[in-house]
Amino acid sequence: MKRGEIVFWQGNEACAYGALAAGAKFFGGYPITPSTEIAEILSFELPKVGGKFIQMEDEIAAIAAALGASLAGRKSLTASSGPGISLKQENIGFGAMAEIPLVIINVMRGGPSTGLPTKASQSDIMQAKWGTHGDRPVIALVPNSIGECFYLTVRAFNLAEKYRLPVYVLLDEVLGHMREPFIVPEQTDITIHNRKDPSSYNLYSPNEYLPYKHVEDDVPAMAPFGGDYKFHVTGLFHDETGFPTNDAKEAEKKMKRLMRKVDNNLDDIVEYEELETKDAEVLVIAYGSTSRAAASAINDLRAAGKKVGLLRPRTIWPFPEAILMKLNSQVKEIVVAELNCGQVSQEVERLAGRQKVTHLGRVDGELLTPDQIIATVEEVMSK
Repeated sequence: MKRGEIVFWQGNEACAYGALAAGAKFFGGYPITPSTEIAEILSFELPKVGGKFIQMEDEIAAIAAALGASLAGRKSLTASSGPGISLKQENIGFGAMAEIPLVIINVMRGGPSTGLPTKASQSDIMQAKWGTHGDRPVIALVPNSIGECFYLTVRAFNLAEKYRLPVYVLLDEVLGHMREPFIVPEQTDITIHNRKDPSSYNLYSPNEYLPYKHVEDDVPAMAPFGGDYKFHVTGLFHDETGFPTNDAKEAEKKMKRLMRKVDNNLDDIVEYEELETKDAEVLVIAYGSTSRAAASAINDLRAAGKKVGLLRPRTIWPFPEAILMKLNSQVKEIVVAELNCGQVSQEVERLAGRQKVTHLGRVDGELLTPDQIIATVEEVMSK
């Protein structure tokens, strides 16, 4: 990979090189279709930059290794698909509780169970939000192009490091394996955010360091485990020292701080794109690969004189509620197009209230087409 050159990458390749551009130094994984190319590429490329690649015995061990590497101070990631993400869930919860930065790439395929390993799906959207037990903050990004696979992987690392939590990148099989031209950016053109290291920021001396201190921005500094700053890590509720506590006030204080890290920073975290929404009477909501078909459909509908617009979340969690509520007050109908049985559609229904929401889904492993979206919009407008 040379800076400035035009490459013809798959989405999986773009994710792998995006991770390298973000400063990733560790990958822990296990092979699974359709994400395996990410592991393959990083197995060659990470050693070239002083990083480490490890294939573990299963998905549970893979994410455990990645969390351990991140605790030790290395930017880390893992990649998988639906069944593997299911196995990772307990450790995803551990990462949230222990506030460990991590990027989790899920190249979604049809499910449940073994499902459709080589076909596209968007059916892990709610898994990303609710998969692990307990309340926790969640950030999940959804690219729709090869360029966004690269840049949103970089962004996922930045958000994980900035807010000390696991962050998802969700793409589907088609996006993982399709190819598009992409101009490799100069490293100086890429924004990089690193975690607050107390030694770098001169925040604390080792003997006064509190790894879970309740600070003003709700994100405490994170020293590399095993260094001069000694601290305890646990999945139990813990106080500022990191040691377990059963104190009800401490537990509530911890949980509310975890949630505030995301809830108080929505303007920094949530990204979306609008197309032709200013005078739209019907709003189409689509994300990932489906949004490409939706954009084509909107252009054709506009050419036919129909006032239709598109809202495309790039951040699916937290959901872009503010812009949805603004557009909801303007449009007459909402159509949600997605490759599942209605996961985001139900979220939109919850937020839209009285507004009529029509779901257009597909669950046979194939992509929704512009013609299918056009037909659904025209049917909605004719009522």
